[in-house]
Amino acid sequence: VMRLTKPTLFTNIPVTCEERDLPGNLFNQLMKDDPSTVNGAETLMLGEMLTLPQNFGNIFLGETFSSYISVHNDSNQIVKDILVKADLQTSSQRLNLSASSAAVAELKPDCCIDDVIHHEVKEIGTHILVCAVSYTTQMGEKMYFRKFFKFQVLKPLDVKTKFYNAETDEVFLEAQIQNITTSPMFMEKVSLEPSIMYNVAELNTVDTSGERASTFGSRTYLQPMDTRQYLYCLKPKQEFAEKAGVIKGVTVIGKLDIVWKTNLGERGRLQTSQLQRMAPGYGDVRLSLETIPDTVNLEEPFDITCKITNCSERTMDLVLEMCNTSSIHWCGVSGRQLGKLHPSSSLHLALTLLSSVQGLQSVSGLRLTDTFLKRTYEYDDIAQVCVVSSEIKKES
Repeated sequence: VMRLTKPTLFTNIPVTCEERDLPGNLFNQLMKDDPSTVNGAETLMLGEMLTLPQNFGNIFLGETFSSYISVHNDSNQIVKDILVKADLQTSSQRLNLSASSAAVAELKPDCCIDDVIHHEVKEIGTHILVCAVSYTTQMGEKMYFRKFFKFQVLKPLDVKTKFYNAETDEVFLEAQIQNITTSPMFMEKVSLEPSIMYNVAELNTVDTSGERASTFGSRTYLQPMDTRQYLYCLKPKQEFAEKAGVIKGVTVIGKLDIVWKTNLGERGRLQTSQLQRMAPGYGDVRLSLETIPDTVNLEEPFDITCKITNCSERTMDLVLEMCNTSSIHWCGVSGRQLGKLHPSSSLHLALTLLSSVQGLQSVSGLRLTDTFLKRTYEYDDIAQVCVVSSEIKKES
C-alpha cells in the first residue's frame, strides 16, 4: 500500500568550511556538483528537485485520502478467485473503499492486481486502513490474510466566530480562521451560506478603480499559525423582517464553507456546523428608529420616524408621552392614544422635534404606557443627531 500524494520540494542542507580548514574546498565543490542545488545559490537551501513521499505523512481534515493498493503473486503457482477488499476504520464507522467487489478469476506468478482508492476525510483522530485478501490455491485450499495501516487525521484550521447584533436587525459575523498546520495555505474561498431567514453580504472586498479587490491582497496566503478575520453582514429576508424584532432564543445563522490549497495544489474543504446566535432581548415593547437626519439646524424642527413592535404575547393599548430635555424639545401633543397593538405587530410613528443646543445631542424622552397593565416603558438615548447653526450649514 502506498499513499498517493503530490511530491515535496527537496531541501538541501549545506555543509561548508573555509579554505584554510582541513577539507579545503571539498565541501563547496560537492555542493556545486549536487544536482539538487541552484547554480550560484548553493548555500541558500534552495532546491530544484522533488521527492516522492516516504510515508503516509500528515493528513488533514477535509482533504482527500488517496492510496494505491497492489496485490502481487510472489509464488510460482497460479491462484484463483482473488478478492481484494479495502476498508477504512474510524472511531465511529467502517467504510468500504474498494472500487470493485467482484473477484478476479486468476492471478499468474509475478503478476499483480492494482486498485486506487479515494476518500474525503471527515473525522479527526485515528484511522486504520484494513486491506484483506482472500484467494484459492491450485490445491483448492482457501487462504486469507489482512494488513493494517494506521494514520492520524489532524485539524488544519481553527475557526472562531463572533456575532454583533445591530439595532436595525442586521447581524454582523466575524470569522477568525487560523492556519494550525506547518505549511502555508492558499485560501481559495471563504464564504457564508446563510439560513433561509437571511441574505448575506460579504465585507471582505474594497472598491478600487471600479473593481472589487480583496482586503487581503491578490495573494491570499495564510502562513502557519497566522489568523485572518472575515466579516459578513446578514439581513433578514422581507418575509422574516417583520418578525425579526420579536424572535426569541437561539436562531440559526448559516454555515461557513472554506476551501484551501496547500503545497503543489492539494485541495481541502471544510464546512462548519450550523452557526447559532442568541437573539437579543428587547423586553415587551421595542422602539427603533427607521429614519433620522444626520445633521439638523439649530432651533429648526426636523422629523424622525419610529417603529414600535409588540414583543410580548399579549395585546397592548399604548399611550405615547413626550418629555422635553434640556436640549431636545418635542413638537406635538403628548399623551395621545396609539391604539391597540397585537402580539408581534408593529406600527410606524412620525414625530417632530427641535434642538436648542448645538453639538451632538441625544434624542431622549419618549414614554410608552400600556393602559391594560398600567406599565410605562421609558426610552432614552434612542439616537444622536448633530446640531449646527443654520449659518454654518449654509456655508458648507
